[in-house]
Amino acid sequence: MGAAPHPVVLRRSGQSALGAIAVALLLGVTACSVSEEREIALGRTNAEEIAAKYPLVTDSVVAAYVQALGMRLARGTSRPSLPWRFTVVDSKDVNAFALPGGFVYVNRGLIEHTERMDELAGVLGHEIGHIVRRHSVQQLKRNGGTRVGVALFCAVTSVCDSHTARIAIDLGGAAWLARHSRVAEAEADSEAVANTVRAGVSPEGIPVMFQTMLTMRANEPGLVQTFFGSHPVEEDRIATTRHLVEGVDPRILRILERDDADFQTMKRRLTSLPKSPAAPALP
Repeated sequence: MGAAPHPVVLRRSGQSALGAIAVALLLGVTACSVSEEREIALGRTNAEEIAAKYPLVTDSVVAAYVQALGMRLARGTSRPSLPWRFTVVDSKDVNAFALPGGFVYVNRGLIEHTERMDELAGVLGHEIGHIVRRHSVQQLKRNGGTRVGVALFCAVTSVCDSHTARIAIDLGGAAWLARHSRVAEAEADSEAVANTVRAGVSPEGIPVMFQTMLTMRANEPGLVQTFFGSHPVEEDRIATTRHLVEGVDPRILRILERDDADFQTMKRRLTSLPKSPAAPALP
């Protein structure tokens, strides 16, 4: 799928930005008490729950492309040996989330609102970043393993954004699996830039996608409320990711891929499929 990976070469300003964000790694040491074997088992168990309860896009063209693009990004990380799996959820809601151990999900609605390959790559690179930094392990640990089904439901659909559903979830003590702190989101953003560049993909799609989300919040808020619940985005975050992109050596940046014919073929195939089903009832 395109050019061979390039080394990540940052100018001094970019290195400083990444260095400041990396300090926050100290906040994630609690996840180290969970072994990688246990992490994978946790992710696989919840992936099986998603497969059993929620509609997935199984079209071979769509599934193969997303898996290949995801692997292109994941194999250059510090955790290439995880059983990486990239899956499209058949939901019109715009969102993406990650489970521990290498399981990444992107909603159909998000892909349908991308224009270029690098935008989807940026989203996948961000979710990969959560897994590499073990943010999802921390989420499951905080959840204590209780009512994970409700947390997964909230990640897949927008139903939990209603006031009534929030009350039900709060009373049940469930944490939202896909909700990360701003520090974790910043870490995943920096990982996304590094992941895309290493894979030979332009990181410019990352701030572009964030800007698309802000525009949709103004024009189609119902489709992106789940995204904003788990990925807080404001103008300053867009500016920060643009700064990270500017930190990439311009000689490298100008030769990175922004789009490809296979992405456009996949997207046409996706939009030709029957419409996504209505969201299921709250479990």
